[in-house]
Amino acid sequence: MLLTEILPRAAAAYPDRPAVICGGVRLNYREVAGRVSRLSSALARLGIGPGERVALLHRNCHRALEAYFGALHAGGVLVPLNYRLTANDLAYIIDDTESRVLIADAAWAELAAEAVAQARTKCALVWSICDAEDKPGQAGLDYESLIGAGAPQPLGAPALEEEAPVNIYYTSGTTGHQKGVVLTHRNIYSHALGTIAELRLAEGDVWAHVAPMFHLADAWAVWAMTWVGACHAMVGRFNPSLVLRALVDCAVTVTNLIPTMLNDLVNHPEARTRQYKSLRLLMSGGAPIAPELVRRLIETFRCEYVQTYGLTETSPYLTFSLLKEKLRRLPAEEQMRYRAMTGRAALGVSLRVVDEQGRDVPADGRSVGEIIARGERITPGYWRLPQATAEAFRDGWFHTGDLATIEGEGYLNIVDRRKDVILSGAEMVYSTEVENALYEHPAVLEAAVIGVPDQRWGEAVLAVVALKPGCAASAAEIIAHCQKRIARYKCPRSVEFVAGLPRTGSGKISKKELRGKGS
Repeated sequence: MLLTEILPRAAAAYPDRPAVICGGVRLNYREVAGRVSRLSSALARLGIGPGERVALLHRNCHRALEAYFGALHAGGVLVPLNYRLTANDLAYIIDDTESRVLIADAAWAELAAEAVAQARTKCALVWSICDAEDKPGQAGLDYESLIGAGAPQPLGAPALEEEAPVNIYYTSGTTGHQKGVVLTHRNIYSHALGTIAELRLAEGDVWAHVAPMFHLADAWAVWAMTWVGACHAMVGRFNPSLVLRALVDCAVTVTNLIPTMLNDLVNHPEARTRQYKSLRLLMSGGAPIAPELVRRLIETFRCEYVQTYGLTETSPYLTFSLLKEKLRRLPAEEQMRYRAMTGRAALGVSLRVVDEQGRDVPADGRSVGEIIARGERITPGYWRLPQATAEAFRDGWFHTGDLATIEGEGYLNIVDRRKDVILSGAEMVYSTEVENALYEHPAVLEAAVIGVPDQRWGEAVLAVVALKPGCAASAAEIIAHCQKRIARYKCPRSVEFVAGLPRTGSGKISKKELRGKGS
């Protein structure tokens, strides 16, 4: 099976159904297929053929959706770019992938032009002007003119294998340059079909693209939602007020956001003033989430909540906290405990939690080990990095680097990234547990826990905390709050108050940046 079957099927089965809501733009599936066919022809004229790379630097928009399918139907490989990177970082990716075309949102005209100028690879610039005030002011081709120059024709179906790359996503590495994660037709369709079945996605659904489409927390929905003929509602850039309005105005039924975004939404004053009548499923992924935040989300949005877990390397979902039928008969508080867990293995995924000798840890909800996984949705490896690929895969299992427990029902619970564990004295402190306690304080808006050098303990626990507007709390109060909830050796020894925590390109809290500042 190839992904080139998805859009033609949607256009044939649901030609007049709404496909895209993007500001004032409304497109049905027949129209989307027509635009994609002309875009793929334009890319072919620019030299894109089987295996050639096309880079994309764009906010969430119908053109970003078109680029995913346009590159595919030209036989190319799409390389979504994080618009929060520097021009130097982007130039490295362009060169690493030898991307021949860059489709760039004119809102990042200076960044895109500088990246192309720095790159050694000859890369044609195609400007996408979303807002009238965004003018590229740089040499390049106009996206809409390219599409307008092409004649409508059936969508191309290049002769490709299931193992052929479709996308290359660059992950935020801890050191040096980012690594390109290759995802193939088989990876993506395996993930899409399993997720459609698990989440019961159908043509009546409306998906809100809120998390950036350069990140798999959202981009997986390009394929799954199109496959079932659902509607894509685009939110260009994250703004809590705009997102809350879009959930109502676009009659959104399902979406996935990262915890920092959900925290911003639930703490926004407009959150409880709206009625989310269409919303049936709210998902969280990309980072662990505090149970207290889960509770507030369910109270605010009054819909099913599911915690997800996965990585770029896994397309992304490995788990869902979907409740088994027997668990739905538990008291509400017990159900809540399971909903806030990392979840059980998704369809088509084999998961284990193993110790340092590779042995499965006891399923007691307490013993900690590394999550390892295998299945058709897992990347074949990193782009042109055979050593990094070999290090990530051992005996056919992908090693995630995430530490978790597993309990009797098969539900995992992440306790930390291996690199984030704090060794204080002779004790291991898992930052997620401490952060969960911090989020239970009524004045805490967001928090992160890191280890800092300590002469006596080796590492000491530092809490970096942002308070809710109008709230106050002292370091002593925060520490005492934690001491009532977790063991004293796990509690912060110091608290640093900040206006806001740094974010990664995908919007997650950046502990790397906190450590770099010496906090």
